Amino acid sequence: MRLHRLDITAFGPFGGSRSVDFDDLSAAGLFLLHGPTGAGKTSVLDAVCYALYGAVPGARQSSGQGLALRSDHAAPGTRTEVCLELTVAGRRLEITRQPPWERPKKRGSGTTLDKAQSRLREYDATTGAWKDLSRSHQEIGEEVTQLLGMSREQFCQVVLLPQGDFARFLRADAEARGRLLGRLFDTHRFAEVEKRLAERRRAAEAEVREGDAALLADAHRMQQAAGGTMELPELTPGEPGLAEAVLSAAAVARSTAREELTVAHCRLAAAESAQAAAERTLADVRETARLQQRFAEARERARLLAERADGHRETQARMERARKAEAVAPALELRDAADAEHRRASAARARACGLLPDTFADAGAAGLATAARRAAEELGGLESARRAERRLAELAEERTGLDRQERADEDVLQEADAWLAGWDGTRAGLQARIDSAQEAATRAEQLAVQREPAANRLKAARMRDQLAGDTDTAADRARRAQEETLTAKEHWLEVKERRLNGIAAELAAQLSDGEPCAVCGATEHPAPARKDAGHIDRAAEEQALAAYQAAEERQAERERHLGVVREALAAATAEAGDTPTAKLADEVAELERLFTEARRDASALHPSQEELRRAEQEHERRVTARQQAQVRTAERGGHRERLDRERAALEAELTEARGSLDSVAARATQLERQVALLTDAADSARAAEDSAQRLKDADARLADAAFRAGFETPQAAADALLDDTAHRELQRRLDAWQAEESAVRTVLAEADTTAAAQRPPADLAAAEEAAAEAGRRLREAASARDAADRRCTELDRLSARSTHGVRRLAPLRAQYDRVARMAALTAGTSADNERKMRLESYVLAARLEQVAAAATVRLRRMSSGRYTLVHSDDRAGRGRSGLGLHVVDAWTGRERDTATLSGGETFFASLALALGLADVVTDEAGGVRLDTLFIDEGFGSLDDQTLDEVLDVLDSLRDRDRSVGIVSHVADLRRRIHAQLEVVKGRSGSTLRQRGH
Repeated sequence: MRLHRLDITAFGPFGGSRSVDFDDLSAAGLFLLHGPTGAGKTSVLDAVCYALYGAVPGARQSSGQGLALRSDHAAPGTRTEVCLELTVAGRRLEITRQPPWERPKKRGSGTTLDKAQSRLREYDATTGAWKDLSRSHQEIGEEVTQLLGMSREQFCQVVLLPQGDFARFLRADAEARGRLLGRLFDTHRFAEVEKRLAERRRAAEAEVREGDAALLADAHRMQQAAGGTMELPELTPGEPGLAEAVLSAAAVARSTAREELTVAHCRLAAAESAQAAAERTLADVRETARLQQRFAEARERARLLAERADGHRETQARMERARKAEAVAPALELRDAADAEHRRASAARARACGLLPDTFADAGAAGLATAARRAAEELGGLESARRAERRLAELAEERTGLDRQERADEDVLQEADAWLAGWDGTRAGLQARIDSAQEAATRAEQLAVQREPAANRLKAARMRDQLAGDTDTAADRARRAQEETLTAKEHWLEVKERRLNGIAAELAAQLSDGEPCAVCGATEHPAPARKDAGHIDRAAEEQALAAYQAAEERQAERERHLGVVREALAAATAEAGDTPTAKLADEVAELERLFTEARRDASALHPSQEELRRAEQEHERRVTARQQAQVRTAERGGHRERLDRERAALEAELTEARGSLDSVAARATQLERQVALLTDAADSARAAEDSAQRLKDADARLADAAFRAGFETPQAAADALLDDTAHRELQRRLDAWQAEESAVRTVLAEADTTAAAQRPPADLAAAEEAAAEAGRRLREAASARDAADRRCTELDRLSARSTHGVRRLAPLRAQYDRVARMAALTAGTSADNERKMRLESYVLAARLEQVAAAATVRLRRMSSGRYTLVHSDDRAGRGRSGLGLHVVDAWTGRERDTATLSGGETFFASLALALGLADVVTDEAGGVRLDTLFIDEGFGSLDDQTLDEVLDVLDSLRDRDRSVGIVSHVADLRRRIHAQLEVVKGRSGSTLRQRGH
């Protein structure tokens, strides 16, 4: 991976746009990134990391990272952006990142939040142009991670070498080293193996405990089924011997239950024999009682039949007369139908004749028909007169319409003449109103042009007055902030000086017997310094420094605010001038009053124009209506004369046809009614005569049928007839008598019934009581047998399930033992694991051994062959082993802990460790080439000779075509390294100065 160019806009301390040409800096192999504290050296590295991974290194992350990355010095409309151009895996890429930001709204006041944006482009050498690849955050992140072969944490440790982190790594314990190496070498899969084995151990243990619990539950169920006689083992799930104890107790319970079942079977057989004998005795007694009851009931039924014998003979006689009357029934029905028809016809004739004059009361059917024909002929002769009468009515309506139209036209002429007389005055008044409104509209337009400038001047004057006071307030606040900053700085310097004076006591507080001193390396501490009453610790110093930095930020913020207020005051004064605000307000109020009056007067223009237009339309309509009324008046005279002549002719024709009535229509209506009444009366008379003849014939046939059936009169035959209901009732009585008589004779003739009647009365209650007692004893015996049988069945089932559970648990117990041994071994808790080393620690120990070997190559050169880093898997105290790191001093030949190194030795040892770790992680990541590295701080602790050796080692990295950027503010490095990137700090933000080789 080689960096080519970095463009930064509104990022961190950089308020504007800045660029870094890494190709120019990397040409010398070594380049220096320097600047004062807080200028933004680390922000350049943050920008590189943010461009690649969309996040800054872990120690500088925050929950609102996108907004925190934005520069406080940036203009409100400038968006934060980082663009990095690099070559990786033979591909030249350009990555652009824009974090979320709160920009000013395009409309209205306030701000709105824009989402983060990313873009990935690739340079196409064949076309010489950039090609877009993706705008997705996720896709770009996956592509960069795949190309580099490293996560963000690995990149920050391998490319952006943080010396402070590796110094802590040298002094850290095994757990801390394990966390760092685990992130770099991605050994979480081995930790997952440990976790999976532990989970499988817990799962297997849970299955074994669950099986034992189920076995104990079955044992308790067997105890309940055995009636509490079974003794359970006093064991808990998981204890050995539980299965054998449960199976033994179950065998004893089954044997006891089988013995109880045999006894219950014997008792049930005896109860069944006694119950059968009692049932047989009860059946004999019940049969004797039934026969005796049957004989007594038959004797009583015979007595009742003898009492009803006379009624039975009367019923037989009545049924015989009804059968004879059935032969006369058709003649009776025919005579009744003829009589009903004759009565209906006679009533209809009476009603029809009642509507005619008395002259037709005795007329026959023929006379009525002749009168109807004469009336119809007279009605036909009135058709012509009826048409003439309808035409006469139409003429009257036309004459009435002419009169009504004549009156309407006279009204129209009078109204039109009256309206047209005042037309000239109306038109002149409306035109005057229009001219006045047009003049007001012109005046309103002129005033509108003057309103906005006057209002703007008034607004600026008010802002001028307000800002005049705000400027004084802001200046006073800026002055107080400056004084507070100076005070806070003096306090911080005083606290820092006091802490440095007592630093020996602070270092002595960390000493313990037998542990080497961090300064001199001695393990004996005869006279450690003591803290006095006013000792200042690091927390107090950091608190004072934080207070000073906060005061400095408040001062800068208030100075910026003072500048903004002064600029606004100058702008308001330039627009408003020196005119007093009250005078400008009076001028604006007068303009508003005149403008309002002009607009009010001008608002009448459109209504006046519309009113004139409507008046002109009305004038034209009135003139047209008067002309049309005059034409219609002239035409109506001739039409009225024609109507009068036609009316006189029709009146002469209708005088004869009306007769004594008022109209021909009334005469025609009278004749139509007369024809209808005469026709109906003739038809009714003919129907009455026909029905009278049919009734006479029916009477003769009925008398003949009654005589032949043996009845003296037809009425006697009619009385003897029965309807269906009465006939069925008589037949039912006869059939019931015959059936009852036959049944009584049958019962009294039975031999066994007669013999039973001769015996003493049967005692049914005693027999039933004996049978019930035998049944109760049988049910008790059966219940006891069923309970014993269920107890045996349940015990057999539970015993079989327990046996199956014991067999199923055997392989689970064996599996649990194997998994538990493996889990304890990989977790470092097993007695077989003598060094208490976890599986992940074992893998990391191998990686740490490789890192120590790679670091030793450079450490020997930096220390002139004195120091060598070695890996140790010895246990540290009571902790676990595997990740120990020691240094071998060639001058003494002794191996000691890395925590005993001095400050300068710790720096170049940690630098060698960082470079060695970079090589190993690079190889682990698949051999990705890292052509650009950064080393952050630490060079100030080296003497000149050691610094030369360290720089020679870094310069040797060019043999692998690498360029190394050193981040430091050590002044001597500016003389030794010619290619430099300087970060310059200022009140308006930091800037960059670049100098190549």
